[in-house]
Amino acid sequence: MKVLLYTQGQSTLSKSGIGRALLHQMKALESAGVEVTLDPQDAFDLAHVNTIWAGTRSLVRKLKKRGIPVIVHGHSTYEDFRESFRLWKLIEPWFDLNLRKAYSLADLIVTPTPYSKKLIDSYGFGVDVVAVSNGIDMADYAPSSERQAAFRAAFGLKEGDKYVIGVGFPFVRKGILEFFETARSFPDIKFFWFGSLQKIATQLKVLRAIRKRPENVIMPGYVKGDLIKGAYEGALAMLFPSHEETEGIVVLEALASRCPLIVSEAGAFSPWLVDGVNCLKGKDVEGYRAAILKILAGKYGEKMLDAGYETAAERDLPRIGEELKAVYSSLLEKKGKAR
Repeated sequence: MKVLLYTQGQSTLSKSGIGRALLHQMKALESAGVEVTLDPQDAFDLAHVNTIWAGTRSLVRKLKKRGIPVIVHGHSTYEDFRESFRLWKLIEPWFDLNLRKAYSLADLIVTPTPYSKKLIDSYGFGVDVVAVSNGIDMADYAPSSERQAAFRAAFGLKEGDKYVIGVGFPFVRKGILEFFETARSFPDIKFFWFGSLQKIATQLKVLRAIRKRPENVIMPGYVKGDLIKGAYEGALAMLFPSHEETEGIVVLEALASRCPLIVSEAGAFSPWLVDGVNCLKGKDVEGYRAAILKILAGKYGEKMLDAGYETAAERDLPRIGEELKAVYSSLLEKKGKAR
């Protein structure tokens, strides 16, 4: 079996969840022994596309004329586009049209969680939808005291300094406003928000909030590699107050790093994240403050960290590779293309 993994504008999306998901798909399929190509001109049995734009749809139509089955990855929903980019309300009809056209062309839609599957099913496109996590490379998040020390040195953190991290684009949807407000209550703790977006694409209320953010909030922009891994490993908590997600790869990264996790009550985080079992949940700033106070009081113990780690391990990339391989094989058999 040989599969085309395709992402339109791959270099542009490298810092996004879609870019991360593509890398995870490549690693997962490699571990499952599935041959992968990124070249649409190559020969392959099945295509798995990660974008919904016109160029992608044009490719999908050509592939389907050649009898090649196509999976469209359900990274996006109508719901998770809201409160993202500047002028999102004006852009939304265009985005929704692209999403509808792309998903309707698919032979099958793969989406990360049962929650996002339920949403996409409700749109009525008449296309089967299956849930397969974006996954996490557990081996890549093995603990490293060197990474933790490097992070502390890079940001001038002294021994004993406590810090909380948030990761994602500076969207209202990602909960950046709640992150800032929570930080105001803990002036002796540093709050790092990792992630960036061009000013022209950033909502005005977010730009205003960034200018007026508390002094203890540090925004280094996009950080990757050992620095971000060191940040997870040494953090008091990862605070991810997102309003809407399809899964949230950064959540899996925190769990794999054994970092105490605080999330919102967004639908994507149920039922696999359970308050008081493998994370803490809050529905508003007051709830996030209470969660941090619990962690400071030592109420996020090894049992919760272990449970969170096991939740991530259930989504280790070799497991995801086998799940995707089974999905591909089933679709090829259904289309009479099985080898």
